[in-house]
Amino acid sequence: MRDIRISDETMKRASRAKGMSLTFKEKLELAKLLDGLGVTAIEVEGIEKPKADALRIKSLAQLVRTCTLAVPVAIDGSDLDEVWAALSGAAHPRLQVCASTSPARMEYIHKMKADALADAVRATVAECAGKTSEVEFIAEDATRTDVDYLASVLAAAIDAGASIVTVCDDAGTMLPGEFAAFVRMLREKVPALDSVTLGISCSDALFMAESNAIAAAMEGAGELKATSYPLGETSVPEVTQIIVERGEAHGITCSVNTTALKRTTSQIGRICEQGVSAPSLFAPGAEDDALGGLALSARDDRDTVASCVAKLGYDLSDEDHALVYESFLHIASKKDTIGARELDAIVASVALQVPPTYTLERYTINSGSAIKATAYVKLSVGGDAVERVGMGDGPIDAALAAIDDIVGASYELDDWQMQSVTEGQEAMGEAVIKLMSDGKVYSGRGISTDIVGSSIRAYLNAINKAVYEEEMR
Repeated sequence: MRDIRISDETMKRASRAKGMSLTFKEKLELAKLLDGLGVTAIEVEGIEKPKADALRIKSLAQLVRTCTLAVPVAIDGSDLDEVWAALSGAAHPRLQVCASTSPARMEYIHKMKADALADAVRATVAECAGKTSEVEFIAEDATRTDVDYLASVLAAAIDAGASIVTVCDDAGTMLPGEFAAFVRMLREKVPALDSVTLGISCSDALFMAESNAIAAAMEGAGELKATSYPLGETSVPEVTQIIVERGEAHGITCSVNTTALKRTTSQIGRICEQGVSAPSLFAPGAEDDALGGLALSARDDRDTVASCVAKLGYDLSDEDHALVYESFLHIASKKDTIGARELDAIVASVALQVPPTYTLERYTINSGSAIKATAYVKLSVGGDAVERVGMGDGPIDAALAAIDDIVGASYELDDWQMQSVTEGQEAMGEAVIKLMSDGKVYSGRGISTDIVGSSIRAYLNAINKAVYEEEMR
């Protein structure tokens, strides 16, 4: 039986999907689910914002232990060192070199002629092969490329050290018989394909993605790109089901855990639908997911606590680590265990305390079932009063949007926590907010008699820390 590898592109495709936005935490949750599902590879976005994207890839590299983690590099190799520095800690790293080989895309996207593109592919693949043994060349829009030129580029990539070569049917206009003939012709024109893994990526424009992928597998393709959430290409659950039902008759199988497939893809669907339906600043995270159920106690030493703080995404100074540990011991003496939420609150309370750039003066919220939530927020900025009105999916979303308008920047909200700190009708509520800025995590804490006020104060507390560090660089 020949094993057909499944390479999951959900995370990469989601980043390109219109109106879809996954948070840092959602990407970690998605990777954890895929790592347990049994797909061969998890494909993620490359580096565009150096600090933030490098942190994302490093975090994924530490989390993904079973699957291959695949990250693209630029066609000219300009970001190779940055990508490899972030990816090298992965248990099974893969570098990808992607090139659009059709004439129109080649000149529009890469600003290169045919010969120059082939030379760039050869050079960059060779550089990647010097870093790792698993290098993939991806020929995008391959089915609209002159077949002789495509064959020459594939041969150049293999000669330079690519161990996987993938051809993409981005147009999605071929029928299964036509796509099988296309793959067969490539294998005849490029005999070296027999020595590497041939990968396939199929658009679902004509609802033929799974049929075309299986047709390619029948012609010797060894890896199929697919998504666990519908994103316009081959579906992981559907192509897996075809292989399970008919694979034995054709001598193929796959390693996807079919027992967990329905449950896992359902969980992945919920994560992705949050990104589609609520591209909002306000997205609560799941308790303790980042550390898989953290439970610290007073017996844990400073290094252990510091390690857990780092895993939560914080980069603290020695002075702040000392303050965090002192506060941790004080709270741990009264509780059996300290979880991730408590540790977040400790960091927000005692670390990175800075002079405030932005101070809340007042706010007013308008919200109801018949109107979109709006928020008026007035802040003091260097002694001057600045006021804005924001709109959002709820009162907190609207308030944070107004604050972003005043600050002139939009921060990625990574987590939000809310708990009561007193009892009764006038109970005080405490919010802890974590946000991402330039690859670093900042947390803020706010207390008020209402959920909106405490969230606003927590958000401003975190922003003040981020702004202060930016100004000190």
